[in-house]
Amino acid sequence: MSKSTTQGYWLMKTEPEVFSIEDLRRAGTTLWEGVRNYQARNFMMNDMKVGDDVLVYHSNANPPGVAGLAKVSRLAVPDPTATQRRSPYFDPKASAEKPIWYCVEVRFAEAFPRLIALEQIRQRPELKDLLLLRRGMRLSIQPVTAKEFAALLALRSP
Repeated sequence: MSKSTTQGYWLMKTEPEVFSIEDLRRAGTTLWEGVRNYQARNFMMNDMKVGDDVLVYHSNANPPGVAGLAKVSRLAVPDPTATQRRSPYFDPKASAEKPIWYCVEVRFAEAFPRLIALEQIRQRPELKDLLLLRRGMRLSIQPVTAKEFAALLALRSP
């Protein structure tokens, strides 16, 4: 993939105890820092564009699921936490001259009236190919097709 002018759709995982959709609502915008997986980093560096839609997924929750929407509001920049020694995301190999890790900025768009639970997502035939549902898929940032995005949005209302 490479940057294009077409609309992009993404699913970004976060643990709600660390940073929830409500935390994003209060913050307004945030750098999506702390990602330490090369494929996820490459999605942010090479593929995510300003205006892309992001499904905010609460992982390691009971139940896990899609909690709301965000939008990419700034292209990838070096992740500042990689060079902060006290950060849990510190990487001694990263430096200002050779950042290694990058992150996009996202802005709050919407908190869903209710969580779209993982179990509900699994039951939808139109979502059977969603990367999130693949066995062993642990990426914290995943592309979503336009059809998958629309199907998930249709589940947000009670």
